[in-house]
Amino acid sequence: MNTLARRNNSDLDFFNDFFDGFFTTPSTRNLQQCMRTDIQENEKGYSLDIEVPGFGKEDIKISLENGYLTVEAKREDSKEKKEYHFLRRERFYGTAARTFFVGEDITQEDIKAAYDRGILTLSIPKQGSLVKEKKYIDIE
Repeated sequence: MNTLARRNNSDLDFFNDFFDGFFTTPSTRNLQQCMRTDIQENEKGYSLDIEVPGFGKEDIKISLENGYLTVEAKREDSKEKKEYHFLRRERFYGTAARTFFVGEDITQEDIKAAYDRGILTLSIPKQGSLVKEKKYIDIE
């Protein structure tokens, strides 16, 4: 009888993490986890829930051009803690974007956007009117 035994040794986790991420850079690993999206379909259209943790409503731009909906999040932030002498300095600069094809008959007026606690929710109907130029969608 052949059985495969799996070890739960936390000392080996370091090696697993090392080899799992061997061909990815730290920035690539962070982008893989950013903007995860759940897409649901109902009778009227689609609902997209996009994770954008760490970004504020003002950091997010949503555009529609030639049937492609693009969600971009960009943030530049710096925090400094100075006591007696320089001990720590932290900065965060990040950009992430996702693009979805929603159809050329959808307009920016057809799409509804809301942002709450790091989740951007987009409601997109199944049918709309023709789009010819890039326009931005306001977030409620």
